[in-house]
Amino acid sequence: MTRPYRSVLYIPAANARAMEKAQSLPTDAIIFDLEDAVSPSEKPAARDALGAALESGYGARARIVRINGMDSEWGADDARACAGPLAGKAEAVLIPKVNSAADLDVVAGIIPDTPLWAMMETPLAMLNAAEIAAHPRLAGMVMGTNDLAKELNSRFRADRLPMQAGLGLCVLAAKAHGKVIIDGVYNAFKDDEGLRIECEQGRDMGFDGKTLIHPAQLAVANASFAPTEAEVELARRQIAAFDEAMAQGKGVAVVDGKIVENLHIETARKTLDKARAIAEMAG
Repeated sequence: MTRPYRSVLYIPAANARAMEKAQSLPTDAIIFDLEDAVSPSEKPAARDALGAALESGYGARARIVRINGMDSEWGADDARACAGPLAGKAEAVLIPKVNSAADLDVVAGIIPDTPLWAMMETPLAMLNAAEIAAHPRLAGMVMGTNDLAKELNSRFRADRLPMQAGLGLCVLAAKAHGKVIIDGVYNAFKDDEGLRIECEQGRDMGFDGKTLIHPAQLAVANASFAPTEAEVELARRQIAAFDEAMAQGKGVAVVDGKIVENLHIETARKTLDKARAIAEMAG
């Protein structure tokens, strides 16, 4: 059963209280951040404290560690820690500002087993999205839309038109190579309606979920990236109708006046699979 990634919450690895609170939050995954959310003076201590935190009770929530960039003074030590004292305590290591597959090779050479995720946040990353997604150690991609907007020197628009090309390239690359793809953050954490609109846009594009900066955003993201009751019911009716059509020697079925073929059944089964995975996490 596929693990859901509807909500992926950033938690500063230097904030022990936030990490403890995250154990009870309804988030599908947690990014324990050693990079942007931790001040330079706190980075070594945060790295040392992270091991104990990762051993705590996070249940079915995916645990992802975002290390500092390999071009920083902390990146190599972070990577060595993920291969040493942190090994086996997180499902993945998230690498910031990945520009090419070669950037993944550097970290893969230090961390031998843990799956790697890539932050996609530069124009060069957008242009190299296909080769990054094809890397054999890569399991997921996360959009860094704030950094991408800075690099593009684009203006903020609610429809995110300036970064649609980059978002689309990354979704295509991830889907082509079977990798998880998570949308970027929404900065106005008190604006539920704006968040909902952006989540719906991301879901329509094909993103698996959204990165979040505040627990208040969890409910909106979880609802937006979960199958609705109507979608689940339609999936069940499509499968039932198609099974009946096959039993009668027919290659297609008709549901609500629309043709249902095998490709629709694959989508329907994925919908039910995701709904079951979400129910199991909630239970």
